[in-house]
Amino acid sequence: MKSRLVRGALALTLALGGSTFVAVGPAEAAAKKYKNCTALNKVYKHGVGKKGAKDKVRGKTKPVTNFKVSNTIYAKNRHLDRDHDGIACEKR
Repeated sequence: MKSRLVRGALALTLALGGSTFVAVGPAEAAAKKYKNCTALNKVYKHGVGKKGAKDKVRGKTKPVTNFKVSNTIYAKNRHLDRDHDGIACEKR
């Protein structure tokens, strides 16, 4: 069934002028812009960060490391990253 859908999509693409298409995973397809951190943390409990991001901390507090890693979701919610460390709405 899946291969039949892929072949159909390819045929349609070629019929429409040969434009290329990119398959996206579930996280990228569901990337949503959240209004605030309360709304984002309901879905992603510990926040969302881009790949390779490290939580900025002061004093003796430990950095958050269990946030959702997704460049696509982070890009849509970059406005919620107050300390500009690559992680939006991080919390323990």
